[in-house]
Amino acid sequence: MLITSNSKVDRILAVDDTPDNLVLLQTILEMEGYKIDLVADGATALAKIEQSPPDLILLDVMMPGLDGYEVTRRIRKNQALPYIPILLLTAFHDVSLVEGLDAGADDFIRKPFDQDELLARVRSLLRLKHSIDEQQKLFRQQEDFVSRLTHDLRTPLVAADRMLHLFQQETFCKISPEMKQAIAAMIRSNQNLLEMVNTLLEVHRFEAGKKNLQFESCNLQQVVEEVVQELKPLADEKNLIFKADTTKLNQEDENAATIMGDRLELRRVISNLVGNAIKFTDTGSIEIRLFEESSSSSPQKWIVVEVQDTGYGIASEDLPTLFERFRQGKNKRAGSGLGLHLSQRIVESHGGKIDVFSEVGKGSIFTVRLPKNGT
Repeated sequence: MLITSNSKVDRILAVDDTPDNLVLLQTILEMEGYKIDLVADGATALAKIEQSPPDLILLDVMMPGLDGYEVTRRIRKNQALPYIPILLLTAFHDVSLVEGLDAGADDFIRKPFDQDELLARVRSLLRLKHSIDEQQKLFRQQEDFVSRLTHDLRTPLVAADRMLHLFQQETFCKISPEMKQAIAAMIRSNQNLLEMVNTLLEVHRFEAGKKNLQFESCNLQQVVEEVVQELKPLADEKNLIFKADTTKLNQEDENAATIMGDRLELRRVISNLVGNAIKFTDTGSIEIRLFEESSSSSPQKWIVVEVQDTGYGIASEDLPTLFERFRQGKNKRAGSGLGLHLSQRIVESHGGKIDVFSEVGKGSIFTVRLPKNGT
């Protein structure tokens, strides 16, 4: 008997409006150890596939009602179904091979078919099915591992952060200035690790389709002001000029910078871009600019957030892959390579786009464009 590596018998659905053809297919394939289900029309086939997806579909092209092309298209449009290989069968030599493949079929065989050719095509498509299923299984296992790992790591990191702050505040006993400096360094390292774990968890949620964004009216000017207030002390520590420019907005319109978006996630993007600017800038300035942008060729208006620094800059060869997951820059201060990737995912989920212009030794400009509310 022909079985898969997990001892599961391959199940094939044969769809043909001619009973003799179904009997022939059943005889040939059952002799090879496959389990066969027989259906005489397209509508019944679609219902059966939704109820219990087979491992392979043998589908006649010319049938009354729904023909094989339409059945194929409907199967491929059904996102709830797993991948199922489709082998189209036809008795006509002038049938459109292109139409069948464009509809989503995987292979094509003409009737009357050679038994050995049919079995060879069936085996080939089932190998493809098993390979894709195994890849998807491994992907789900990897995603589950990442999810469990990040959740499990967060708990001790949060607990350590709280305990270190208690030590720093001398809750248990007096400590020397040198010990306070050491604890402060430990707190920074712990917070960096916690931030990386949180970012990895957010990336996982996006890529697993488990991230639910809460879209509501969001004033980006307020978000920018909050980020400036939060991160200004870090810039001050490095004696950097840090400012926000919103003068190009219509100051008489309190909704000039309002869009529909997830406030928390957009704040994460701006905070990440500004935080990176501070990290990679030792002298000079950091400026956030907020303004509205429109084009004569499109009615769409955009709210633009620009973060410009006078830091190290980014090498031209690194720019094309800058937003890819785990892509780290050559700078020794480069992090996990997740922050910019997550920022891009967040911006794109809002219908926006993020770009970068940079020159080594002259700094960088990160530009985020988000569609304006009501356009």
